Amino acid sequence: QVQLVESGGGLVHSGGSLRLSCAASGSIFSFYTMGWYRQAPGNQREFVATITSGGSTNYADSVKGRFTISRDNAKNTVYLQMNSLKHEDTAVYYCNAFQAMTNRAYWGQGTQVTVSS
Repeated sequence: QVQLVESGGGLVHSGGSLRLSCAASGSIFSFYTMGWYRQAPGNQREFVATITSGGSTNYADSVKGRFTISRDNAKNTVYLQMNSLKHEDTAVYYCNAFQAMTNRAYWGQGTQVTVSS
């Protein structure tokens, strides 16, 4: 079992920045691929970024060059640095932990990001 707690969401003006954090507990953090997903009202949850246990990253085209995912295995925490925010980035952002070996995935409760235009 993995417990995930997101923080860092809030209200920001267009062009601003936010950094989301996701603290994990309950299992060996370094074994998991960590990711961020988001869901805007009326939309399905969509992929934002992932980072593997080895540090390889992958981004949705819509956030490439603006968002950066990173992880600190010593702190059991994954981050999402979001720069040049746009109104369309407004969503609830969810942290995800996935372990391929067991095919298990866990989700946090989400944190709201609102970008005013």
